[in-house]
Amino acid sequence: MNNAKMWLVVNPSVGVPVFLGAVAVGSFAVHVAVLSNTSWVSDFLSGVPLGSGDQVSAVIADPEGELEAAKASYVLPSSDGSMEVTIVNADGTQVKAILLPPTSQTH
Repeated sequence: MNNAKMWLVVNPSVGVPVFLGAVAVGSFAVHVAVLSNTSWVSDFLSGVPLGSGDQVSAVIADPEGELEAAKASYVLPSSDGSMEVTIVNADGTQVKAILLPPTSQTH
């Protein structure tokens, strides 16, 4: 143990609970942040299919139901800096888009 002399300054009956409490508080804070900033984690934990949260937000944005939300999307980076995006629509069809890297232009 390379920090054994620490216990000569801090009593283990105080230091160990403080350390474990700090780990527990940090873990709780991370879990709250993930659950409050994503829609798919709560769907996954509830057993709802992938993309259902996006469909709910699409219904709010489009109450007439004319737009459909995508079920999933995937991004594959290329060696030249471009990215290929594959989007799986709600009806199961796939759409691919290629995003080119920005070019530096001087005028």
